Amino acid sequence: MDSVQTLPPVSDLSPSVLSFLNDKFFTSETVNLAPNFVSELRTQCFVLDEALTELNCRLGAGLVSYASFSGQIHNLFGDINAKLHGLRSSTFSSSSASDEGGGEKNGKAEKILGEELPALAKEVARVEAVRVYAETALRLDTLVGDIEDAVSCTLKKNLTKHSLVQNSEEMRLVAIKTLKVTEDILSSITMTRPQWTQLVSAVDHRVDRALAILRPQAIADHRALLASLGWPPPLSSLTFTNPDTQDATKVPNPLLGMHGDLKHKYCENFFALCNLQELQRQRKARQLEGHNRQVALHQPLWAIEELVNPMWLASQRHFSKWVDKPEFIFALVYKIIRDYVDPIDELLQPLVDEAKLAGYSCQEEWISAMVTSLATYLAKEVFPVYVNQLDEEGVTGIRSSARISWLHLIDLMISFDKRIKSLVEHSGILLSLEEDEILQKISSLSVFCDREDWLDLWAEIELSDALDKLKPEIDDERNWTTKVQSAVLSSYEAHKSPLVSSAFLQHLTYVIERCRSLPTTALRSRFLRLAVVPVIRKFLDCILIRCQEAEGMTALTDNDGLIKVATSINAARYLESVLKEWSEDVFFLEMRLTHCDQVELSINESSPGRGILDEEIEKIEEFRIQWVEKISLVILRGFDSHCRDYVKSKRQWQEKHEEGWTVSKNLIGALDYLQGKMSVVQVSLNSMDFIGVWRSLAAGIDRFIFTGILMSNAKFSNGGSERFGCDMEVFYGVFGSWCLRPEGFFPKASEGLKLLKMGEKKIQDCLAGGERWLKENGIRHLSVAEAEKILKSRVFIN
Repeated sequence: MDSVQTLPPVSDLSPSVLSFLNDKFFTSETVNLAPNFVSELRTQCFVLDEALTELNCRLGAGLVSYASFSGQIHNLFGDINAKLHGLRSSTFSSSSASDEGGGEKNGKAEKILGEELPALAKEVARVEAVRVYAETALRLDTLVGDIEDAVSCTLKKNLTKHSLVQNSEEMRLVAIKTLKVTEDILSSITMTRPQWTQLVSAVDHRVDRALAILRPQAIADHRALLASLGWPPPLSSLTFTNPDTQDATKVPNPLLGMHGDLKHKYCENFFALCNLQELQRQRKARQLEGHNRQVALHQPLWAIEELVNPMWLASQRHFSKWVDKPEFIFALVYKIIRDYVDPIDELLQPLVDEAKLAGYSCQEEWISAMVTSLATYLAKEVFPVYVNQLDEEGVTGIRSSARISWLHLIDLMISFDKRIKSLVEHSGILLSLEEDEILQKISSLSVFCDREDWLDLWAEIELSDALDKLKPEIDDERNWTTKVQSAVLSSYEAHKSPLVSSAFLQHLTYVIERCRSLPTTALRSRFLRLAVVPVIRKFLDCILIRCQEAEGMTALTDNDGLIKVATSINAARYLESVLKEWSEDVFFLEMRLTHCDQVELSINESSPGRGILDEEIEKIEEFRIQWVEKISLVILRGFDSHCRDYVKSKRQWQEKHEEGWTVSKNLIGALDYLQGKMSVVQVSLNSMDFIGVWRSLAAGIDRFIFTGILMSNAKFSNGGSERFGCDMEVFYGVFGSWCLRPEGFFPKASEGLKLLKMGEKKIQDCLAGGERWLKENGIRHLSVAEAEKILKSRVFIN
């Protein structure tokens, strides 16, 4: 039987030992557990002995390595000293014997100074580089050894029961500080000694192994600390019937309840995790130097992720019950985000700033982490259900509520993103120049970033819904005949636009506004091409069909056909003007710049520098120009048919002008036809396109008169010239309602009349002067041959 061992006298024990015993053995029950405690102490002592032995081995290896390097350097310096001593002796002897030795010894000195001395300097530099390399390598080896020891110590303490957590935290902080020193040295080597790549690579490999152990340990300790604080809080008391109200029931916040040592311990752990992340960011920045580093450098804040993940897991228990009621999901997520965003900023942002984590905002990280988790949940749990419902609808061919449910889900996502964006702005978070990246982090619609097929499906549903709503508007003939009324002169009235164009614009505006919520320019551009461009093309098809129907039935010879075409042109003109205004908006200009930056474009996409709406605007413009020309051509043909007798009668130009008639009798019917048609067109067509009609018509009549009368070999007497002048004045009067100088739109006919009114002597001068005389007298639209033919048709009867 072992003898009973007693404790030494109390006076021989140190105060720390007495305090330790008092803490452990404060009752009789705890004294009975002394054997178990002794066993644990022996286990810990054994572990410490092993650690001490390992440290001694490392220290011995380091000393041996240092001694080896030191010996090599000592030998190198010994060789250098010997060579310098020999150089000094040879230089002294050569200088003392320079008077006696003559040229040979001088040549030897020059050889020493010119060849041996540079070689010696090079050798000194090489030895110095070796010395710096050896010292740096030895220092890095010591630092990495300290890191590995600290990591090993924290690992062993975590594996031991009843470990001293405080010591573990201290060892982790030691490891992080040593890692920072090591990283500073590696950064300096990368900038000043880029040839030492193998040394840097070897150190990085060992540090990466240490970090692979240190980071999971730190995160595990952080999670355990959060669990001890009661995180995540219970959500059973949450009320989210009206999440926008500020007096709604708030979720209890355990972070605000921390005090004293508990708060200090959490802050210390949070600070260590931030330091570790900043260290990791610096290492990535160095390792990715010269590459695109933005994706790798800015990672989510680890400590905030550890707050979000357990909160999200607790929330998913509720979400699983609300797949058919997604509005509850968005309401709960928004309330959690709103209730915690300010306390998290007040408590944790100072720690992030102290850790010098540049570019991190706790508010932004909290919001983006929650929204990203929501987008991930929607992608995994909600959208697949809705897609399956749509697939079933496609198989059965029966329109069900699947499309309505899909659009309802999109409405909820858009509304949620608007509230989140408002919350971000209210929290004082500034959107940077790279706004797309921030919007992607705080938008639930970022689910479409990785699933463009879902975006295409959404665009298809929006397009189908828009066309279904537009169909009754298109089929209602009243929408094509009734113009939009307004109390103020607006673009509607200026373009005489029918109601149907307003209906199309309303649907286009609605779809574009929904598209604005997408987080990236690429997604917005793709959505517009799939959901907006087809609606514009549908509009163009509708007005084209109406014009073709009018042309096919009456060849536009009746007034109803002209009015129908004019109404379609008005609708096209108004839509074109609105689309041009939109294309100059920043929303569309950003997409144009994005296309300019793209290197490869698909066949169906516009070329670089062109906007999404440019091609559609050009098509509408081509349609409008084409049918404006057709209206002019139809009226000109009718005018031609009414002028046949007027043109064929050549004898009238040799007869005297009848008194009391201001216009030729054969021209009255044609003029009446012309004024009637132009009156109809003027009332029906918008002012801008009407200008094109009457100008085109004036040019056609000018050609018609010039070719059919002036170039027809008819002879003009004094009375015929006067008659022709009176007829032209009537034409000027018709077109004078729309311009100040109508004769300018009849260039050839007016200049021909000018030649016919010349006297006989002036005609002779003109025939002799040629082109120069014509220009001097303002005849610029007729060639010399044409002018001579008109002048020769003039006859003077004595």
